[in-house]
Amino acid sequence: MNVPAKFTKRVNENLKKYQGIITQIKKKDANESDTVTVITDILQDVFGYDKYSDITSEYAIKGTYCDLAILDGHKKISFLIEVKAVSVALNDNHIKQALDYGANAGVNWVILTNAETWMLYKIKFGKPIDKELVSEFSLLNINPKIDKEIEALFVISKDGQEKSSIEDFYSSIQVKNKFIIGALLNSPEVYSLIRRTMRKLFDDVKISEQEIADIMMNDILKRDIIDSEDSKKAKKGIEKLYKKMDRAREKGSIASTKSDIITSKSFKEEVGDVPVKENEDNENGEE
Repeated sequence: MNVPAKFTKRVNENLKKYQGIITQIKKKDANESDTVTVITDILQDVFGYDKYSDITSEYAIKGTYCDLAILDGHKKISFLIEVKAVSVALNDNHIKQALDYGANAGVNWVILTNAETWMLYKIKFGKPIDKELVSEFSLLNINPKIDKEIEALFVISKDGQEKSSIEDFYSSIQVKNKFIIGALLNSPEVYSLIRRTMRKLFDDVKISEQEIADIMMNDILKRDIIDSEDSKKAKKGIEKLYKKMDRAREKGSIASTKSDIITSKSFKEEVGDVPVKENEDNENGEE
């Protein structure tokens, strides 16, 4: 992901300041209202939002209120942010509360935070409504010199929203999970590669692709990587992409179409969402 230099510069100039402030308000056991004030300042000075035009507080949702809402350039909500006091450990009840706000407001992205810990959830509007923890970080421990960590900040920043980076980020991490890797390992293309490599290394050993497949499925991969619905979904998507590559190769156009085939977005178009992490229990009580 291409993170603009101006964003990195702003983070480097302001992050340490707010790490100090968070540490101070934790020592004072600041209440939720004071924590909201600090987070609003962080959203402006670190994440680049204008606190007067891009952020609204106490956003009304069906008779109740979410602490903060981030507005996009069209004044539509891009994030809901539920805040807890800085010394409060975030728990399942808080997560459910935040996600209920998002579901009732029809907002895809929800952030739960106590200023130190930030949890980014994607709400999946289906039957039933589901959720996925896409990113989690500690603002006290985050290192902006590490690409993965600066990206986690960037995708929820105003700079990232202007580039629609959060969807690109989500599409990218969709393919970086155990089900996709498992589906790639458990495929004829990999069996063939392993067989060829073994024949080069051990010219006196004969092994078939079926033998390799049996070892892979019985001794290497865990059962949930092979048998779960998520793994089957991932495998189906991989097979579709291989078929696309084969068709393009037959037409002699693989060089010109490869970039269109092998992208995280095209994978999502083929199979939809594959969980980044294990599904969480949806039966948590509300605070």
